[in-house]
Amino acid sequence: MAETEEDDDDDEGADQEEEDSDEEEEGEDDEEGDEEESEEEAPLWKKDLAQKAAQDFLERKRKRRDWNRIVYDVGEDEDSSDEDGEELGGLFRMTATDKPRGQETDCSRCNMDELDVPQQVEELIRDCFVTGKWEKDKDAAARLQLDDELYGDFEDLETGQKVTSGRARKKAGEDDEGDEDDEFGGFDDDEDASGGDAMEDEEDGEEGGAKKGKDVVIKDQKEKKKAMFDAEYDAGKSGGSTFLDEWKESVAQQAELNRKAFADLDERTRQELEGIRPGTYVRVEIDQVPCEFVESFDSRYPIVVGVLASSEMNVGILVARFRRHRWQKRIFKSRDPMLFSLGWRRFQSIPLFSIEDHNGRRRLLKYTPEHMHCLAAFWGPITPQNTGILAMSSSRRDTNEFRISGTGVLIDLDKGLDLVKKLKLIGTPLKIHKKTVFVKGMFNSALEVAKFEGAAIRSVSGVRGQIKKATRDPPGAFRATFEDKLIPSDIVFVRTWVAVEVPHFYNPSTTLLLPAVERENWRRMKTLGEIKRERGIQGTPNPDSLYKPVERKERLSLPLVIPRALQQNLPFAFKPKSAAKKKNKLKRVTVVPEPEEEERSRLLHMMKTVRKVRQQKKRRAMVERVKEFHKKMGKVDEKKKQKQKEMKKKYYQLSAKS
Repeated sequence: MAETEEDDDDDEGADQEEEDSDEEEEGEDDEEGDEEESEEEAPLWKKDLAQKAAQDFLERKRKRRDWNRIVYDVGEDEDSSDEDGEELGGLFRMTATDKPRGQETDCSRCNMDELDVPQQVEELIRDCFVTGKWEKDKDAAARLQLDDELYGDFEDLETGQKVTSGRARKKAGEDDEGDEDDEFGGFDDDEDASGGDAMEDEEDGEEGGAKKGKDVVIKDQKEKKKAMFDAEYDAGKSGGSTFLDEWKESVAQQAELNRKAFADLDERTRQELEGIRPGTYVRVEIDQVPCEFVESFDSRYPIVVGVLASSEMNVGILVARFRRHRWQKRIFKSRDPMLFSLGWRRFQSIPLFSIEDHNGRRRLLKYTPEHMHCLAAFWGPITPQNTGILAMSSSRRDTNEFRISGTGVLIDLDKGLDLVKKLKLIGTPLKIHKKTVFVKGMFNSALEVAKFEGAAIRSVSGVRGQIKKATRDPPGAFRATFEDKLIPSDIVFVRTWVAVEVPHFYNPSTTLLLPAVERENWRRMKTLGEIKRERGIQGTPNPDSLYKPVERKERLSLPLVIPRALQQNLPFAFKPKSAAKKKNKLKRVTVVPEPEEEERSRLLHMMKTVRKVRQQKKRRAMVERVKEFHKKMGKVDEKKKQKQKEMKKKYYQLSAKS
């Protein structure tokens, strides 16, 4: 009832507004002649504002909802509906409702049936919530259709119900419209056998069609990719436009545009606006140039002019990742001067090669590794990191060796670089008292001992120990404790690390200041080996560095002595058995045989000798018989093998023919 009254009110309001709009139109017609020129000059959005406002108001009122009626089921005719109910006790009134309880509309949800959205609007806003354009193979409808073609019909094995695909349902709907109520569009259980057979044939056809359609899609994609690749390859091969060509063309177009824009200006104004163009001859003024550079100038050597930042004018410690060149035959030694080419600079410095351990310690290396990288620290000009480095041991051209010694890259600028090398200090036992030992010869003063208190020491025999305290006499001696007792011939040593300082040597290359003839003889720092070769000095090795034959005295191991208190606690099997076995030494009396006894013993000895000779003859005869037997059996085995071989050959021939 409330809805009908609301609709009547809406119709009356609409009629009233239409009358108002008609009156306004009549008034406008009267004044049309006077304001015709002004309306033509007014913008388009100001035309028909009253009519548009009326239409918007009617549209909003038509779509307006009565939330009081939706939520509480009470409309505008509440007073009239109250009269129909019964009065209870004069206080409450029970309203009569036609709807049964529990079948009311769920007002918390939006009823999509009440929304009047045209079909065209739905199609327009369908893809408004995603960006881009759907491809054919990624469109939802196309993929659903492809899945439908691919999987086709299926049968639920638990319930026995058959489910058909979209195509089959469409076809079945054309043939038989009575199956539309089926939820899955399948056939009834009482379908006849002929219909089932037809369905199976249709399924086979649809499966084949789905596979064929998928193969066609894949084939089309492959053909498109192949055509694109062929087009790009043919374009590059025939001199077509590539990315580099397009970039060059854009640069040329920009240059042509600049040339046309600045063509009317004079040269000075053009340089102020555009700058100095590439290929223009310029004059550069450089201060503090040595006079030898002008006197020894050679036009055959091109000069490259570069710019250095203010931070690159300083020198410091440079750390580079360095590797010996694979064409270089020899390895290089630390502290040998090398010629470096780094950035704009070419200079000579003394490198120290090192390697970083797993604990972060940089350990000094005497020589460069054979086939791996190492760290090279040297004194040179500050250069940005990741700058390439080229190293040469000599710049002379009259050498037969490959001149490039190694290559690398700058990784760090570290003024506080900590390079360390191993140092082993050796001492000998002075006094031994059980596990306490007084050691001498390792240090020179008590102050040096104090620096190493608590350090771990070790003996040549492998016994570990620790430095405890320095002693008064002799100077440098100290007290140490070990895990086991030492012997006086043991040698005690301690492993330490000593810091190494990078040599502050930086010699810039000044070959351009020399005449062209003397540039090969540029004075540089030479290695120790070169100086010895020039002066004919034979290197004398350190005697301590030579290998000597090791003479070790045989040590006599003392018997194991177990204390009696410990013997009592040991099991019986491990207790030492001190009781020696008694030997029965009987004092035998010398017996002088009689002549008859001598004759009897001589006869027995002769008989034993004859028997022994016979046994030897029998054994030799038996050995000969065994040899003859083995030889005979060998011939028999040979014949048997030959026969078996022939039989196998015949068998394989017959099996091959069959």
